[in-house]
Amino acid sequence: MENFLDGFNSFVNAGNGIVWGYILLWPLLIIGGYFTVRSGFLQFRHFGHMFSLLRHSREGSKHGISSFQAFSTSLAARVGTGNMAGVAVAIYLGGPGAIFWMWMTALVGMATSFVESTLAQAYKVNHKDDTFRGGPAYYIEKGLGQRWLGVLFAIALIIAFGLAFNGVQSNSIASAMETAFGAESINKMYVGIVLAAIVAPIICGGLRSVAKVAEIVVPFMALGYLAVALVVVIMNIGELPGVIAMIFKAAFGLEQAAGGAFGYAVMVAIQNGVKRGLFSNEAGMGSAPNAAATATTKPNHPATQGFVQMMGVFVDTIIICTATAAIILISGQYEPGNELTGVALTQQSLVSQVGDWGKYFVAIAITLFAFTSIIANYSYGEANIEYIFHNKTAIMIYRGAVLLMVVVGAFQPLSAVWNFADLSMGIMATINLIAIVLLSELAMSLLKDYEDQVKAGKEPTFDRKKFPKLDAQIDKDVWKD
Repeated sequence: MENFLDGFNSFVNAGNGIVWGYILLWPLLIIGGYFTVRSGFLQFRHFGHMFSLLRHSREGSKHGISSFQAFSTSLAARVGTGNMAGVAVAIYLGGPGAIFWMWMTALVGMATSFVESTLAQAYKVNHKDDTFRGGPAYYIEKGLGQRWLGVLFAIALIIAFGLAFNGVQSNSIASAMETAFGAESINKMYVGIVLAAIVAPIICGGLRSVAKVAEIVVPFMALGYLAVALVVVIMNIGELPGVIAMIFKAAFGLEQAAGGAFGYAVMVAIQNGVKRGLFSNEAGMGSAPNAAATATTKPNHPATQGFVQMMGVFVDTIIICTATAAIILISGQYEPGNELTGVALTQQSLVSQVGDWGKYFVAIAITLFAFTSIIANYSYGEANIEYIFHNKTAIMIYRGAVLLMVVVGAFQPLSAVWNFADLSMGIMATINLIAIVLLSELAMSLLKDYEDQVKAGKEPTFDRKKFPKLDAQIDKDVWKD
């Protein structure tokens, strides 16, 4: 068994080296930059409009899933261990400069998120219960005519989100509890069992149940965490300029240049910043479109949810991840070569600023973050199980596998879980990025249609007859007059 695990870990590490070293790292940023330029920098031009749409996003549907609930579900998946443990890992492996590259990934990723979420809305299917389903698997099949590739993406998503990522979330909860209350008081396996028992009734209620829980819990947990981070920053406001300078210098290797390690330092910062940034905000990965497709939007146009989902990327990385980075770097707990990383580094950093209650606060915060991620990740997988199998037996088997992974993931080594999640995420993102580039012309046409109606003083509405090719590809019982 030990030899098998060693071989599996070697395979995963080799796969990560290929996917992140050669296939995905630069294309992710280049494609995001391309969408940014092609759309006329829409994430900056329409920044205020995003907030305006979010204010009215609860009005989309009285019986189905509103735009805000879809936004909360995707944010539940985004805001998880990546915002606390992931930021700490990025700093540990890539130095403070990794935070800058997380920011860059998010800023260009906002445009990528708009494209994939708009496409998900355009190609959504009627679930016959006042809700919709959709996502990359659906727009790959309907838009590109390649069901086999849609199935391949769906399998990758089920493995990544239903299994690997939920193992990561469970692992982080158990580790946070162990750090807060002591290894002698916490059995990680029991933490996993209790967590699975809490998750089970929610996921058995399906997507509507997940959306309702996310709508309540996500705003509460995000605002609470940000409030504590703001207190730490205010307490150390004099240190803030130095921390910002440290991030920028490390991002471009300015401090390492004198020592001859310039190129290596920058590449390590970029690699870890992009990887952890993508894991956190999921822009381009193809996960959030599964939530985006479920909404009944107001205004009733595919681009509406594209704008709303852009806000999710901004909140996740630019706001929440930055809050964690500020806590760690201001505290001075990060030291190159120090073995402290992950949740433990975030906890110790907060404890050094606010006292012992900080470790309990982080344990509670990461439990809420990871818990909502688990239920949202489950919903993504369920939509793709339905896409492949179209039967309830497959969904029941999937639910059992998710709960098993929540239990097992709680006591597995952190490095092995993270590495497997990285590989799964990389495969998903590669497939999705190819698809959205090929379908980007449609996304830009939908953006122009939306903007033209706004300029004319109208509330945007989607007329499928304006897009004959799309009209022939999508189902007849969606986007009706």
